[in-house]
Amino acid sequence: MAGKAQLVVFDQASRPFALYLHWPFCRAKCPYCDFNSHVSNDVDTKVFGDALCTEMTHMASLMPSRPPLSSLFFGGGTPSLMPPILVERLIRHAEDLFGFTGDIEITAEANPTSVEADAMLGFQKAGVNRVSMGVQSLDDASLKFLGREHSAVDALHALDKINKAFDRVSIDLIYALPDQSPRAWQAMLGQALSLGLGHLSLYQLTIEAGTIFQTRQRRGEIMALDDDRAADLYEMTQQMTHAAGLPAYEISNHAAPGQECWHNLTYWQAGDWLGVGPGAHGRFALFDPAENLATRNATVTRRSPAGWLGAVAAKGHGIDEAQIDSPADWASEMVMMGLRLTNGIDLGVIENLCGPCDDWLDADGVEQAIAAGWLRHMPNQSRLIASDDGRLRLNHILSTILR
Repeated sequence: MAGKAQLVVFDQASRPFALYLHWPFCRAKCPYCDFNSHVSNDVDTKVFGDALCTEMTHMASLMPSRPPLSSLFFGGGTPSLMPPILVERLIRHAEDLFGFTGDIEITAEANPTSVEADAMLGFQKAGVNRVSMGVQSLDDASLKFLGREHSAVDALHALDKINKAFDRVSIDLIYALPDQSPRAWQAMLGQALSLGLGHLSLYQLTIEAGTIFQTRQRRGEIMALDDDRAADLYEMTQQMTHAAGLPAYEISNHAAPGQECWHNLTYWQAGDWLGVGPGAHGRFALFDPAENLATRNATVTRRSPAGWLGAVAAKGHGIDEAQIDSPADWASEMVMMGLRLTNGIDLGVIENLCGPCDDWLDADGVEQAIAAGWLRHMPNQSRLIASDDGRLRLNHILSTILR
């Protein structure tokens, strides 16, 4: 039956469960950004907060049987522009609806400006216990190229303030910019590692559809390093972070032991999460004990903030798309996301949920990837793991091994 798989074991309580809240507003649109963000300096936070609470309540009704939340993530947009009193209201509403695990991770994204650093101190009082700061670069010329409003000095000052207030802090950096030399990236990454943070998100610059950078690239400008030079910087990144005690646990994410982002691990491990706010995505499994069947469900809300507000006012939610995945689609999600992680995927777990490997995995393609050194199979643990070289060419591998 489409969307359903025969189960051996299904334990909802043991699956990661998270909530994502999207604040879509920014002061300016970065030229590389393809996220659902909208420039606005005039937001009715009371109206928007009411709508977020209303949609959160509706989303909770879609998962009547669920464990308490283990992570809550304020993303955007620029969530650090939210009033702390609204953040506190949303956290309390989420706790009332879902309950929290005793060690819940509550993350907010922030820009590294002094104003937003001060706001984050209010977020801490509201219950936020982890900050992800969009530094993007520690070089002023690169920040200007990336369209950022802060300077390197601004970022370091803001980070110092945040790091003193929060136990868990991460920063984002973007590398493989046009003409970025290995020496320049080595110096910047070394500076970032010297800050003593427990988590770094290090992203190669990619040119996304619909962005200003894509428009400039179509006009003939070189907007990012070529693949070979970017791969060299990637290898340097792996070596430096590993030596510093922050090895990669995912393609672009590096952490000291125990400092991994629990929320993002929910995505990569194909756990359950609800997405609330304009353009938010949610994915969650539902189990029918009477039939011993599970379904993998997906929701996407309306992207336009105004359209989303109107939909929530009219029907209590802004869901534009809702679907149930086939077992093969569910398996593909677990393979695509899980191979991003350094510990890979457990084929036995996927088979339990989605049926035999032969239904969704091409054995010949897997053997070819293993022979090329891109995948490793650990039969005693039923695990498939991508090597460092494999994670560099993951899209190609996936096109080869998935049916």
